[in-house]
Amino acid sequence: MKPAGLASDLLDLFLPRSCLGCGSWIPAKEGKGLICARCSTLLRPPPPPRCPRCDAPQGTSRPSGTPCLECADWPTVLVSARSAVVMEAPADALIHALKYAGWRCLGEELGRRMARLGPFSRELPVLVPIPTTPARRKKRGYNQARVLAEVVAREWKAPLLDVLDRLSGGTQVRSGPAERTLNVQGSFRIRPHYRSQIRGREVILIDDVLTTGATALSAASELGRHDAGSVRLLAFARALPLGFEARELGAGPG
Repeated sequence: MKPAGLASDLLDLFLPRSCLGCGSWIPAKEGKGLICARCSTLLRPPPPPRCPRCDAPQGTSRPSGTPCLECADWPTVLVSARSAVVMEAPADALIHALKYAGWRCLGEELGRRMARLGPFSRELPVLVPIPTTPARRKKRGYNQARVLAEVVAREWKAPLLDVLDRLSGGTQVRSGPAERTLNVQGSFRIRPHYRSQIRGREVILIDDVLTTGATALSAASELGRHDAGSVRLLAFARALPLGFEARELGAGPG
């Protein structure tokens, strides 16, 4: 065995890495990531068929390519939404680690998965992270959406601009769809010196999770009011409607 390999094995023995998805030990041979091989394989995209606009799974009862009711009331400027994975284990644990447990470095692995979904056109887009409130940013030390956006911007070689300020908005974790919408209405404001830089441009909103779309709608509406050419949302994870798995997909393999 080479000395370098021995040193790596000893380091792995005395300072083992735990997977942030399941808590299990990550062998040195799996590299230096924070997600074990098993959890990586469990991260899956939203199941087809999906809405061509908002990418929501529609189940087999709707023809592929048919728009859905989830995005029927979206403003015209918000042309699409895409998510890298479904918000289920281990994605939920990874989001929690990034958002609440201080694992900022996890954004590198999650952001790279997001970057694989685009760019969406030949036009060079402007990437805009969804801002959190100043109080939450101070508590966490960072905005998780911006951490993800930094990775996507690097992979796409696209500009990243902190175009939006967040004026208000309580936690959305336990809110229902109607309450989420009310919580974020009027919550975003364009920073005046960025208005000219988004005018007529394709803007990609970056967020960690897409649940009801209320946050994206509010942000997109503000961007549209200031003449953004189009807005797309790119999120790491998408929450599925309660009971969707059992109702539409049936039981998976054991």
